[in-house]
Amino acid sequence: AQQGRVREKAYGKQKIYFADQEQLPAASDAELRGLDGEITALSSKVQALQQSCRQMEAELKDLNSSMTTPEIAGEIEDLRKDCASYTEKLERIKSATNHVTPEEKEKVCSEQKLYCREWRRRKRMATELLEAILEGYPKSKKQFFEEVGIETDEDHNVTLPAAV
Repeated sequence: AQQGRVREKAYGKQKIYFADQEQLPAASDAELRGLDGEITALSSKVQALQQSCRQMEAELKDLNSSMTTPEIAGEIEDLRKDCASYTEKLERIKSATNHVTPEEKEKVCSEQKLYCREWRRRKRMATELLEAILEGYPKSKKQFFEEVGIETDEDHNVTLPAAV
Protein backbone atom coordinates (compact mmCIF):
# COMPACT_ATOMS: atom_id res chain seq x y z
CA ALA A 1 0.00 0.00 0.00
CA GLN A 2 2.89 2.39 0.70
CA GLN A 3 4.44 1.61 -2.69
CA GLY A 4 1.09 2.29 -4.43
CA ARG A 5 0.50 -1.15 -5.90
CA VAL A 6 -2.45 -1.88 -3.64
CA ARG A 7 -4.97 0.50 -2.16
CA GLU A 8 -6.14 0.50 1.40
CA LYS A 9 -9.51 1.54 2.82
CA ALA A 10 -10.28 1.68 6.52
CA TYR A 11 -13.77 0.88 7.80
CA GLY A 12 -13.67 1.50 11.52
CA LYS A 13 -11.07 -0.93 12.92
CA GLN A 14 -11.01 -3.00 9.73
CA LYS A 15 -8.80 -2.31 6.75
CA ILE A 16 -9.50 -3.59 3.27
CA TYR A 17 -6.79 -3.98 0.63
CA PHE A 18 -7.52 -4.21 -3.10
CA ALA A 19 -5.66 -3.81 -6.37
CA ASP A 20 -5.28 -0.26 -7.69
CA GLN A 21 -7.21 -0.34 -10.94
CA GLU A 22 -5.77 2.96 -12.15
CA GLN A 23 -2.48 1.16 -12.80
CA LEU A 24 -4.19 -1.47 -15.01
CA PRO A 25 -4.44 -0.79 -18.76
CA ALA A 26 -7.89 0.36 -19.93
CA ALA A 27 -9.70 -1.95 -22.35
CA SER A 28 -11.01 -0.58 -25.65
CA ASP A 29 -14.69 -0.70 -26.62
CA ALA A 30 -13.98 -3.45 -29.14
CA GLU A 31 -12.31 -5.60 -26.46
CA LEU A 32 -15.24 -4.99 -24.08
CA ARG A 33 -17.77 -5.96 -26.75
CA GLY A 34 -15.74 -9.10 -27.51
CA LEU A 35 -15.63 -10.01 -23.81
CA ASP A 36 -19.38 -9.34 -23.49
CA GLY A 37 -20.03 -11.66 -26.44
CA GLU A 38 -17.79 -14.29 -24.89
CA ILE A 39 -19.65 -13.93 -21.55
CA THR A 40 -23.01 -14.32 -23.32
CA ALA A 41 -21.84 -17.40 -25.20
CA LEU A 42 -20.41 -18.99 -22.06
CA SER A 43 -23.59 -18.15 -20.07
CA SER A 44 -25.78 -19.84 -22.67
CA LYS A 45 -23.42 -22.82 -22.67
CA VAL A 46 -23.65 -23.00 -18.86
CA GLN A 47 -27.47 -22.89 -19.02
CA ALA A 48 -27.53 -25.64 -21.64
CA LEU A 49 -25.19 -27.79 -19.52
CA GLN A 50 -27.28 -27.15 -16.38
CA GLN A 51 -30.46 -28.16 -18.25
CA SER A 52 -28.74 -31.29 -19.53
CA CYS A 53 -27.53 -32.06 -15.99
CA ARG A 54 -31.09 -31.66 -14.60
CA GLN A 55 -32.45 -34.01 -17.27
CA MET A 56 -29.76 -36.58 -16.52
CA GLU A 57 -30.43 -36.32 -12.76
CA ALA A 58 -34.16 -36.85 -13.37
CA GLU A 59 -33.39 -39.87 -15.55
CA LEU A 60 -31.03 -41.23 -12.88
CA LYS A 61 -33.72 -40.78 -10.23
CA ASP A 62 -36.23 -42.66 -12.41
CA LEU A 63 -33.76 -45.47 -13.02
CA ASN A 64 -32.87 -45.73 -9.32
CA SER A 65 -36.53 -45.93 -8.33
CA SER A 66 -37.38 -48.60 -10.90
CA MET A 67 -36.91 -52.31 -10.29
CA THR A 68 -33.83 -54.16 -11.43
CA THR A 69 -34.01 -57.15 -13.74
CA PRO A 70 -33.56 -59.74 -10.92
CA GLU A 71 -36.23 -57.96 -8.83
CA ILE A 72 -38.65 -58.02 -11.76
CA ALA A 73 -37.92 -61.69 -12.37
CA GLY A 74 -38.67 -62.42 -8.70
CA GLU A 75 -41.88 -60.38 -8.85
CA ILE A 76 -42.99 -62.24 -11.99
CA GLU A 77 -42.29 -65.56 -10.27
CA ASP A 78 -44.34 -64.50 -7.22
CA LEU A 79 -47.21 -63.42 -9.44
CA ARG A 80 -47.11 -66.72 -11.32
CA LYS A 81 -47.27 -68.63 -8.02
CA ASP A 82 -50.25 -66.50 -6.91
CA CYS A 83 -51.95 -67.06 -10.25
CA ALA A 84 -51.40 -70.82 -10.01
CA SER A 85 -52.80 -70.95 -6.47
CA TYR A 86 -55.86 -68.91 -7.50
CA THR A 87 -56.40 -71.13 -10.53
CA GLU A 88 -56.20 -74.21 -8.31
CA LYS A 89 -58.66 -72.68 -5.85
CA LEU A 90 -61.04 -71.83 -8.70
CA GLU A 91 -60.86 -75.38 -10.01
CA ARG A 92 -61.62 -76.76 -6.52
CA ILE A 93 -64.63 -74.46 -6.26
CA LYS A 94 -65.86 -75.43 -9.73
CA SER A 95 -65.45 -79.14 -9.04
CA ALA A 96 -67.15 -79.00 -5.64
CA THR A 97 -70.39 -80.96 -5.45
CA ASN A 98 -72.01 -79.03 -2.63
CA HIS A 99 -73.20 -76.08 -4.70
CA VAL A 100 -76.21 -74.08 -3.58
CA THR A 101 -79.10 -74.56 -5.95
CA PRO A 102 -81.04 -71.54 -7.21
CA GLU A 103 -84.11 -72.78 -5.33
CA GLU A 104 -82.21 -72.90 -2.02
CA LYS A 105 -80.76 -69.46 -2.67
CA GLU A 106 -84.23 -68.05 -3.43
CA LYS A 107 -85.60 -69.65 -0.27
CA VAL A 108 -82.87 -68.10 1.90
CA CYS A 109 -83.36 -64.66 0.28
CA SER A 110 -87.12 -64.77 0.82
CA GLU A 111 -86.61 -65.79 4.46
CA GLN A 112 -84.20 -62.91 4.96
CA LYS A 113 -86.74 -60.46 3.49
CA LEU A 114 -89.43 -61.89 5.77
CA TYR A 115 -87.28 -61.59 8.89
CA CYS A 116 -86.17 -58.04 7.99
CA ARG A 117 -89.79 -57.02 7.42
CA GLU A 118 -90.73 -58.51 10.80
CA TRP A 119 -87.76 -56.76 12.45
CA ARG A 120 -88.87 -53.39 11.05
CA ARG A 121 -92.48 -53.99 12.11
CA ARG A 122 -91.55 -54.95 15.67
CA LYS A 123 -89.05 -52.10 15.99
CA ARG A 124 -91.70 -49.63 14.84
CA MET A 125 -94.24 -51.04 17.34
CA ALA A 126 -91.71 -50.89 20.20
CA THR A 127 -90.71 -47.33 19.28
CA GLU A 128 -94.34 -46.17 19.22
CA LEU A 129 -95.00 -47.83 22.57
CA LEU A 130 -91.90 -46.28 24.16
CA GLU A 131 -92.77 -42.83 22.77
CA ALA A 132 -96.24 -43.12 24.29
CA ILE A 133 -94.71 -44.00 27.67
CA LEU A 134 -92.16 -41.18 27.43
CA GLU A 135 -94.87 -38.54 26.86
CA GLY A 136 -95.78 -38.68 30.52
CA TYR A 137 -92.35 -39.65 31.86
CA PRO A 138 -90.57 -36.81 33.72
CA LYS A 139 -87.00 -37.86 32.90
CA SER A 140 -85.14 -38.12 29.60
CA LYS A 141 -85.42 -40.99 27.13
CA LYS A 142 -81.86 -42.12 27.93
CA GLN A 143 -82.56 -42.25 31.66
CA PHE A 144 -85.77 -44.22 31.06
CA PHE A 145 -83.93 -46.76 28.89
CA GLU A 146 -81.26 -47.20 31.61
CA GLU A 147 -83.83 -47.67 34.39
CA VAL A 148 -85.87 -50.22 32.45
CA GLY A 149 -82.82 -51.92 30.89
CA ILE A 150 -83.66 -51.37 27.23
CA GLU A 151 -80.85 -51.82 24.72
CA THR A 152 -81.38 -50.40 21.24
CA ASP A 153 -79.92 -51.42 17.90
CA GLU A 154 -77.98 -48.15 17.89
CA ASP A 155 -76.33 -49.03 21.23
CA HIS A 156 -74.77 -52.06 19.54
CA ASN A 157 -74.14 -50.40 16.14
CA VAL A 158 -76.63 -52.72 14.42
CA THR A 159 -78.49 -51.52 11.34
CA LEU A 160 -81.26 -53.08 9.37
CA PRO A 161 -80.22 -54.47 6.00
CA ALA A 162 -81.27 -52.30 3.08
CA ALA A 163 -84.63 -53.22 1.62
CA VAL A 164 -84.21 -55.19 -1.61
